[in-house]
Formats: sequence, C-alpha cells, structure tokens
Amino acid sequence: MTQTCESVAIQFIKGEDEKDNPEIRLFRNNDGKKGKAIYKFSKPSTITLKNYKSIQKMYLIDEEGELSTKKLDLSFSEDHIKEVKSTFNWYTEKEFERFMRFASRYANSLNNN
Repeated sequence: MTQTCESVAIQFIKGEDEKDNPEIRLFRNNDGKKGKAIYKFSKPSTITLKNYKSIQKMYLIDEEGELSTKKLDLSFSEDHIKEVKSTFNWYTEKEFERFMRFASRYANSLNNN
C-alpha cells in the first residue's frame, strides 16, 4: 500500500508548506515537448536570512508524490529575503502532463482556502 499525501504544497524546507502564493509563468518550446514553469515568490515565509544557505530545492508535493528542482535564485536585502525565483523544467510530454496535474491540484487547493 502506497502512502499518499492528502494536501498539495510547495516546500523549500521538507515538512514546512510555503504560505506565499507564487506568480507562475509557463513556457513551452516550439516542439511542444520541452518547457519550464517559473515560480516567483514575493514574500517567502519559509526562507529567512538565517536558513537560506541550507535551502537546496523547491518541492512540489501532491497525492502522486513529489516533483523538485534545484534551480533557485534568491534576492535579498540587508534585513530580509526580497524574492525567490525557481524554475521547474520538463523534457517530455509525460513530464509536462505530470506537472500540469500538480499545477491543477495546487490551483484547486488555493481556491478551496
């Protein structure tokens, strides 16, 4: 029996859901297979000046499991994290479809809160 996640979440730290809702932009190559989603967090709640060096990935978690990316770009001022941009890439139609299932569940979870 496989364990499933009942919630949909974005995490930078395992077990801590990111509360800031990101702006998300999708891009697909002309071949329609490859593409990327760029997540932009304006006020990240789980990344601080004390822990930002330990942040290694962005995790996209749903009932099917976990997607992740190491492509993170942090902007910060003297006293806080200003912005986090993360890029999730896909390389096949199957990967894109999996990503879109997560994206749909995440959007639905926001509408239900």
